Amino acid sequence: MSRWIWFPLLLLLLLLLLHLVYEVEAQVENRVIFLPGRFQNVSISQNETVQAVVSTIPSEVAFITLQFHTQHRNATISYTRMPGLGLSLTAVDSGLVSALRRDQTSLTLFLSSPDGNTVAGTGVILSYSSTDPVPGACNMEFDLEIDPNIYIHYNLYETTIRFAPANLGYERDGAPPACSQSTGADTRWRLQYDIYQYFLPENDLSERSLFTGFQAVADKQGMMENGKRVMTLESTDVSSMVFNSIPGQGIIYSVIVRDPLLNTSASYVPAHTYACSFNSTLDSCQTLGKISTKIFFTITGLAGLFVCFFGHRFFKCELFCMGFSFAAFLFFILITRTTELDYDIRLTLSAVLGVVGGIILVMIWWRFGSVVAVVVIVVGLMLGFLLASVVLFTPLGDIDVFRKSDAVFWVTFCCVTLIVPLFFVRWPREGNITTCGIVGAYAVVLAVNAYIYTSLSYITLNILKRLLNNTFSAVFTDVPFQTIDYVMITVWVVLSVCGIVLQLYRERSRPFFPPSPYLMWQQERERRKTNVLDPSHHFPSLPSRFLARVRQLTMRTEPVGEHTPLLL
Repeated sequence: MSRWIWFPLLLLLLLLLLHLVYEVEAQVENRVIFLPGRFQNVSISQNETVQAVVSTIPSEVAFITLQFHTQHRNATISYTRMPGLGLSLTAVDSGLVSALRRDQTSLTLFLSSPDGNTVAGTGVILSYSSTDPVPGACNMEFDLEIDPNIYIHYNLYETTIRFAPANLGYERDGAPPACSQSTGADTRWRLQYDIYQYFLPENDLSERSLFTGFQAVADKQGMMENGKRVMTLESTDVSSMVFNSIPGQGIIYSVIVRDPLLNTSASYVPAHTYACSFNSTLDSCQTLGKISTKIFFTITGLAGLFVCFFGHRFFKCELFCMGFSFAAFLFFILITRTTELDYDIRLTLSAVLGVVGGIILVMIWWRFGSVVAVVVIVVGLMLGFLLASVVLFTPLGDIDVFRKSDAVFWVTFCCVTLIVPLFFVRWPREGNITTCGIVGAYAVVLAVNAYIYTSLSYITLNILKRLLNNTFSAVFTDVPFQTIDYVMITVWVVLSVCGIVLQLYRERSRPFFPPSPYLMWQQERERRKTNVLDPSHHFPSLPSRFLARVRQLTMRTEPVGEHTPLLL
C-alpha cells in the first residue's frame, strides 16, 4: 500500500520540477541583451514580459536611457516586472532613465504588451557620463520621477510636443542638484533645448521605414547630423513647441538638451507621429484621402489643365473657373467658421456656391464688358493670392515676427496680394495669360496631391489653416521637401511656361479680349435702327416674329381671293 501512496506524490513532485524548469527556460528565452548604442529588435508576445538586460557597464557611465519604439501599438516599459504608477510608461515611443549606483555593472528593465497583443518594436540603450545633462530630471508635470519622453498631441491643424525640463548631471550615488532653488549659472537654468525634426520618406507608412529613421536619429549625434534644428529654447521658456500637422507624413521629433558651460549634451527619447490614426476604420492613415476630396480636386485639376493652355481663348470658361475658385474658397472658410457641418456637406455647399460665383462673374462681364472688374480685380487677386502664399510658404513664413503677430502676417500677405493686380492695369492680356498658366498648373498639382502626397499643397493649405484656426499663427509650418516634391515643382513650372508661351503665341494677332456679347447686341440693334439700306432694318423684331409664329399655330389661315371650280 505504501508504494501506491508514494507514487502520486512523486508524480506531483515531478510535475512541479518540470514547471519550474519551464519557467526558468521561458525567462531565459524572454531575456534580451542590449549593447550601448546598438539597436535591438524585440517582439513581445501576448501576456509576456521581456527582460531588457544591460551588462558590463563602464564605471564612467552615470546614467543610462532605454528607449523603445513601435509604429502604432502601445508597449509598456517598466523598472519592475509588474508595471506600476510612477514606475512605468505605456506609449508607442517610451523610455526610462536609470541613475546607476556605485559599482553597478548591470541593469534590468522590463518590456510588456498592455493590450494583450503581440507588439514588435526596436530599442536602444544610450549611456551618459556625470557631466551630461539628465533629460527630464526636473519633471513636475508627468508621472515618472525622471521623464525623458516627448509627448505628442495632434489635430487637423497643429501638432504639439511637450517635455519635462532637464537637470545637471551628477556622480553615481550623488545627490541630484536642486531644480528650483535658484537661477544662477551653476544651476539647471543655464541649460538650453534644441528642438529637432526628422522627416520620414513621403508616402511611406511602413514599419521598416520608421525603424530605419529611428536608427538614424535616436542619439544626439545622429539627430544633429540628419535632423533639422527648428528652434532653441531657454530654460525660462515653456517646454513645448507647436508644429503644422501634415496627415500621412511621418515625422520624428527630438529634443537635445545642452550644457553650454561644460559643452555637453544629452538626447530625450525621440517620438514620432503621422498626424493620423492607424486604428481608425473611416479615416486611417492608409485611407487618408476622402472620396469627396478626390472627386473635387480631380475635376479642379482637369479644369486647371484646360485653363492653363486654352483659358484666354475661351474667355467665358476661364472666368467661370476663376469665379468658382474665388467663391468656393471664400465660402468654405465662412461655412467652416460659422457652422459645425460634416466635411462632405461643407465641401458640397462650397462647390455649389462656387458654381454660383462663377456664373455671376461671367454675367458681370457679359452685361458690362468691363475688363478691369473681372480681370484686374478677380483674376489678378487670384494670382496675387497664390504668389503671396508661395512667399510665406518659404522659411520667411517661420520668422518670429510673422509667427507672433497676426497683424504683421496679414498686412504682409495683403500687400503682396494687392501688388500683383497693379501690373494687370498696364498689361491686362499678358497678366491674364500668366494667371491662366500659373494658377491652372497649380490646380493640376492639387489634383495629383489628392492621390499622391506632395508638400506643395501646403502652399495654400497653410493659409487656409491660419484663416480657420485662431491659434495657428504660433505653428511652425515647415514641411518636407523630397523627391516627389521636386518632381511636382518641375511639373508645375513646365506646365506654366508651356501654357503661357502657347497662349501668348496664339493670341498675338487677336484682340486683347473678346467683346461683351451684350454690348455687341446693343450696337447691332442701334445699327439696324439707323441704317435704312440694311435689309435687316426691315426685318421684324424678335417679339413680332414670336407672336406671328404663335398665331400660325393657334389660328387657321383664311384663303385669299376667289376660287372657281375646274372646268372639265
